[in-house]
Amino acid sequence: MAVDRTEILRGVDLVLGEGQLHALMGPNGSGKSTLASTLLGNPAYQVTAGAIRFRGEDVTAWPTDVRAKAGMFLAFQYPEEIPGVPVIQFLRQAVSGRIGEDRSVLEVRLSMLEWMKRLGMDPAFGERHLNEGFSGGEKKRNEILQMAMLEPELAVLDETDSGLDIDALRIVADGVQAVRTERASLGVLLVTHYTRILELLSPDVVHVLVDGRIVERGGPALAQRLEVEGYEPWRR
Repeated sequence: MAVDRTEILRGVDLVLGEGQLHALMGPNGSGKSTLASTLLGNPAYQVTAGAIRFRGEDVTAWPTDVRAKAGMFLAFQYPEEIPGVPVIQFLRQAVSGRIGEDRSVLEVRLSMLEWMKRLGMDPAFGERHLNEGFSGGEKKRNEILQMAMLEPELAVLDETDSGLDIDALRIVADGVQAVRTERASLGVLLVTHYTRILELLSPDVVHVLVDGRIVERGGPALAQRLEVEGYEPWRR
């Protein structure tokens, strides 16, 4: 995978099964966020070899909106502010697009309010413009709200835990677990630098990405080893 003819990811081989939670860890600049963006079809990145397969289909050439409607979801590391678009309006359009038919404002509002309560969000945020004036923690909880409402088959969470204090981290982790409980088939790829969230969401597999390659994979014990040793043992 390359951007501006610069190779970033080199032969990444990662298979995530239904209902599994995988953690992707690595140092800054290793390609973690690049992989997340590539999976959801960011046009800035070019897949030069190999394929992205989703539920048995080759989606490498699919545009982002088609992947999203099919059930792929990306929670951004730095969620964008969208002035003029209330959260409730955004969610209604997104949910309608995902299921292929219109949902009423009332239906979306009831579901939104239920999930906002579970995520510790002020219901008034539903009327505010998307992410505008939101704190970092509120933006991240809003990403999990979107995941809950859209009911994806695959969720890629790009450093959703970054910048959160311990209370907000627990709320976000509880929200992720609540969505997983309701959707047993949901696969989650959690991109993170830290083990804190992995103590709350025990991963099935931990992948270590260094210099664009997955150099190690294992269970939760691997994350604890990284906490102690860092990434130096895997650098070439």
